[in-house]
Amino acid sequence: MNITEAIQTRRSIKIFKDNEPVSKEIVEQLLQAAIMAPNHHHTEPWKFFVLQGDGRLPLSRIMGEWAKTRVDDPASEAGQKRIEKLSAKPLVAPTAIVVALSPKAGNDKAIYIEDVSAVSAAVQNMLLEAHGLGLGAIWKSGPAYYAEPVKKYFELSEEEEILGVIFVGEPDMKKIPEAKRMPFEEKTVWITEDDK
Repeated sequence: MNITEAIQTRRSIKIFKDNEPVSKEIVEQLLQAAIMAPNHHHTEPWKFFVLQGDGRLPLSRIMGEWAKTRVDDPASEAGQKRIEKLSAKPLVAPTAIVVALSPKAGNDKAIYIEDVSAVSAAVQNMLLEAHGLGLGAIWKSGPAYYAEPVKKYFELSEEEEILGVIFVGEPDMKKIPEAKRMPFEEKTVWITEDDK
């Protein structure tokens, strides 16, 4: 698969077969693709945590405990459903790769938005690599992943933060969704002459 085809056909896969985690060799291939992302001043501002099998359970418990603080009545049926939904997040695929922004301490050339952009590019590299290998993948983010107990579990410093989790596995979707994008023409301005 060439790069144009990979970009045009990659989709976020939300349903995975609950089978064996992705092999260590494949995960390492995804991580190698990630670290090839462009990063200004070579800050390499990323950190990864690979969770597989039962290794996903501690994060599930932590997110469940955090969820109890986010519902009005944890004992109610609605509260229990919300807690169960949040605690199930780390278990959607047999392999989860937690992606953190990890700025280099003391690097006065590092710029926050550029480091975030570099980590985002690393994530896209992983998604494209997974797609090229015939795997399903999705990048998930949100308050549950940014929560302080989650950050503490991964022993992140005050300057570090989780930008999301990539779930990877064998897809189990009957139909892959079509891409719905506004035409680029509607979001593009061409400037071809000096306005002076």
